[in-house]
Amino acid sequence: MKPRVAIVAPGAMGSAIGHRLNEHGFHVLTSLIGRSDASVQRARRCGMHHRPDGELAHADIFLSIVPPAEAIGLARRFAPLFKEHGRAPVYVDCNAVNPRTAEEIAHIVLDSGAAFVDGGIIGGPPRPATPGPALYCSGPAAAAVTALREGSLRVRVLSEELSAASALKMSYAGITKGLVALASTMMLGASRNGTAQALYEELAESQPHLLKHFSRTVPDMFGKAYRWVAEMEEIAAFLAPDECGQRFFESAARLYERLARDDGAGRADIDALSAFLAQESRPSPAQAPRVST
Repeated sequence: MKPRVAIVAPGAMGSAIGHRLNEHGFHVLTSLIGRSDASVQRARRCGMHHRPDGELAHADIFLSIVPPAEAIGLARRFAPLFKEHGRAPVYVDCNAVNPRTAEEIAHIVLDSGAAFVDGGIIGGPPRPATPGPALYCSGPAAAAVTALREGSLRVRVLSEELSAASALKMSYAGITKGLVALASTMMLGASRNGTAQALYEELAESQPHLLKHFSRTVPDMFGKAYRWVAEMEEIAAFLAPDECGQRFFESAARLYERLARDDGAGRADIDALSAFLAQESRPSPAQAPRVST
């Protein structure tokens, strides 16, 4: 018999995972309390069933998929219910938090009597005809999550080290989302200094793979910037005591914070980035052979 799965919350990632599990015969529960109409409709389309918190606490596997800043709060919300009902799920924290935060969440969950698994999702929400993201898991109870492989989820067990999945997630997201922050910062610098066209053409000529990558990832970031603020702060904390690395990701957090603001500065930067990437290379005059530097 397939385990009952609770997913909180039914955002873009949570609802897509819920949909895939539902397609493979899993009974998927969620909480729609305080969710927008769009989220409610999305969850229903994905076959997710609303249940009160007390019933969610009786699931076999509980996937916490929320913005990083909400991860501790969600564990505190459900821990008393796990303790009260005496039948607790395997609680999988799938959020982009640093290992110390993961260990704090583990303490809250384990104290309730539930089992804890540290998780890290790498990749975008699962879509039809694609393998979907990888859910990395670690900790003594991680093997229990492999039951979700029957739902066509790519569950990968790292080790029994409690926070290994979070360490991997921080490292990977630091590269991918840090690169988006770096690219955005330099595109804005070129735009402010009148060299946007020249930078675009140089990238098109010497780094076409990077330009293609940025043309996809930078615009895709605009609607997610508000969620990436806390994630950059978690990565900064992960890098302690490397002060240089910490400052880089603290600055990335402030960049995403600015881009997420609905004000003149944020809008102007998004417009500038969009204009940069909307350019086309102009034919350049013949030049002498270049020497790479």
